[in-house]
Amino acid sequence: MFSKILVANRGEIALRVIRAAREMGIQTVAVHSTADSDAMHVRMADESVCIGPPSSTQSYLSIPAIIAACEITGAEAIHPGYGFLSENANFVQVIEDHGLTFIGPTAEHIRVMGDKITAKDTMKKLGVPCVPGSEGGVTSLEEAKRIGEEIGYPVIIKATAGGGGKGMKVAQTAADMEKAFQTARAEGKSNFGNDEVYIEKYLTTPRHIEIQVFGDGKGNAVHLGERDCSLQRRHQKVFEEAPGPSITAEERARIGKTCADAVANINYIGAGTIEFLYENGEFYFIEMNTRLQVEHPVTEAIFGVDLVREQIRVAEGLPMSFTQDDLQINGHAIEVRINAERLPNFAPCPGKITQYHAPGGLGVRMDSALYDGYSIPPFYDSLIGKLIVHGRDRPEALARLGRALGELIVDGVDTTVPLFHALLAEEDIQSGGYNIHWLEHWLETNLGDG
Repeated sequence: MFSKILVANRGEIALRVIRAAREMGIQTVAVHSTADSDAMHVRMADESVCIGPPSSTQSYLSIPAIIAACEITGAEAIHPGYGFLSENANFVQVIEDHGLTFIGPTAEHIRVMGDKITAKDTMKKLGVPCVPGSEGGVTSLEEAKRIGEEIGYPVIIKATAGGGGKGMKVAQTAADMEKAFQTARAEGKSNFGNDEVYIEKYLTTPRHIEIQVFGDGKGNAVHLGERDCSLQRRHQKVFEEAPGPSITAEERARIGKTCADAVANINYIGAGTIEFLYENGEFYFIEMNTRLQVEHPVTEAIFGVDLVREQIRVAEGLPMSFTQDDLQINGHAIEVRINAERLPNFAPCPGKITQYHAPGGLGVRMDSALYDGYSIPPFYDSLIGKLIVHGRDRPEALARLGRALGELIVDGVDTTVPLFHALLAEEDIQSGGYNIHWLEHWLETNLGDG
């Protein structure tokens, strides 16, 4: 059993890991920038180490500083949370070279799944269905046009090393190809240092469905159903639910087993998410995230498991504490991401919290690092909390979400809470009849966001 874990992150996810470790009797070390010296994760950890100035490149992304913090405190393992260094294969290799344990997958699995072309090729070989498209990177406009004609328009051009919606451009017709191709390459180069792109068929009304998988690194793996993350703004998820309102039990069992078998075959260790576009009853692989997801609480709610605890267990070499037969869905869960942003343009709104009150009651969970008097720094992501509700069924979960949103108080800064009040009044949200384009169309119509 680990005696001490360092949490290489900040905010609500750092608190989430600290809580799980404390329940397991494991001491924790928080790292922080100078801007986060009064942050809640620093207060809650057993020890804390300042690792640099506010800039994340000089603090939370500084591998030497994080390794030094481990050496100073005697931490034996590092949990990366999500974002920052959580999917950095070099970070994992450095951790192992220093005789420490990374609480997550191997460097090789991160490397393979981090390159979208390699990931797609790997998944194809493992029997996971993929979107029709180029076999690898596309280097010339002529080749791009040929592939577009072969698979049919519209198509989407994606940067191989892309993420967060950057380096993704849609060509509706052959006439759009040149501009889309050149723009995707330029964005890939400027954001990720890599201008390689690939091309896929662009599905017109898909849903974004992701399958939670978990492996022990020894050839055993399970799936924990799906999450529907279709409500997105500029490729960023804002509302997630499980189980997906459009997925049947038969479809869940089929795609879940396919995903679990795939990660078992590569001896994957820890939590991972295999993401799909889903349209007309078919699943098409788009990417795998080799880390804990922001929206993992909805899966925890319906299965009654602690995914962070499980990550720590398997990193120690222990077996998973559940089998596939143990995992039975109970009810419905929804998560909304609360950002410190000013509507209608979603401009970041850092500042001092003058009053904070978290909602409570049956089936309500609030993951946040806010407190009265806390000043949200302007240097990081605007996510300040995740409100998760669980009910016996979807209508009850929706009703509970409305009630909990009404109880939440965050004074001193603007937040995206009004957005969710408005969305809950929409028939398509109540019925579950939405796709990945629905929210952007709604925002453009109702808030002029485009």
